[in-house]
Amino acid sequence: MNVHEYQGKEILRKYGVTTPRGIACFSVDEAVAAAEKLGGKVWVVKAQIHAGGRGLGGGVKVATSMEQVREYADAILGMQLVTHQTGPEGKEVKRLYIEEGADIADELYVGALVDRETQKVVLMCSSEGGMSIEEVAEETPEKIIKIYVDPTEGLNRAEAEDVCAKIGMPAEAISEGADFLAGLYEAFVKSDASLAEINPLVITGDKRVIALDAKFNIDSNALYRQPEIVAYRDLDEEDANEIEASKWDLSYISLDGNIGCLVNGAGLAMATMDIIKLYGGDPANFLDVGGGANAEQVTEAFKIMLGNENVEGILVNIFGGIMQCDVIAEGIVAAAKQVDMKVPLVVRLEGTNVEKGRQILDESDVKLQTATTMADAAEKIVAAVKA
Repeated sequence: MNVHEYQGKEILRKYGVTTPRGIACFSVDEAVAAAEKLGGKVWVVKAQIHAGGRGLGGGVKVATSMEQVREYADAILGMQLVTHQTGPEGKEVKRLYIEEGADIADELYVGALVDRETQKVVLMCSSEGGMSIEEVAEETPEKIIKIYVDPTEGLNRAEAEDVCAKIGMPAEAISEGADFLAGLYEAFVKSDASLAEINPLVITGDKRVIALDAKFNIDSNALYRQPEIVAYRDLDEEDANEIEASKWDLSYISLDGNIGCLVNGAGLAMATMDIIKLYGGDPANFLDVGGGANAEQVTEAFKIMLGNENVEGILVNIFGGIMQCDVIAEGIVAAAKQVDMKVPLVVRLEGTNVEKGRQILDESDVKLQTATTMADAAEKIVAAVKA
């Protein structure tokens, strides 16, 4: 689950990380009122969407008068903001963040994520603030310094201070910088984040350390224990089919292809998409129904896939372990009848009660093709769609 910048900053402030003062707004008048409330002489008008690169796309403007605040808010609110992360279709801006200006002397980068190899949280720090960390890693990897944090001991103070010095913090800011990293680490762990990125972290003219931006991704598997963060969810920023899938405990991600995929197990789902590509097709989605899906969930899965007007065929690929093939076959037949299947359907079943499952499919009056292997299934659905 993603959150907006201003929500990420709310999380950071809970753990002692300094951010500029700001107010979220949903209209131009609210934006002007927010600037008046913040006071000062400089304000930043920021589009709030779940994507990076907002500044380059025209979604971040610095205003030096109330007239400019109104002008920029009016221009940004409602715009279709296109960045390198939105795709060419962009995203509509439905909320703004009005923030006080900052006296920026230097821009740095810090981020936290889970390193799978060491099974630790890694803090990545760099002097190259304002740049994509992927770009820095490719062009100047020596400028990224990492701290691998032992979860039983927490962040080592001396190591944090050393890294702050290495990325160019002035001596007067080192202590505050170490506090900043400690707060970021605590925020990352206690919010069950999968990514926390501050880009840029700025050093002000009076040597203060401030998070000028904040990007948080939260582990969706941990949301049951994060009710305050769940309340941050912005459904306007999410795919309608993905929202509907989440109501039925289905793992669904929309893609750009035309072959719908219904699979049990994330690894098998990935392999299914790969083999569709291998045979010249394009998957329209990732859809994992899990190990215990029932007929109702299968029906909803079909509805979600067919709700995508680009879908021209569906491949069902089930390996029956906990999920029995005869049960899933009954669900497929019931679902196909209920949703009035008008596109080619290929079903491959393997595993527990597979012969009984195949018999149910063969004896049904649902128009479908069966397959015995993944290659056979992929070849059939690609051919059916192209035909």
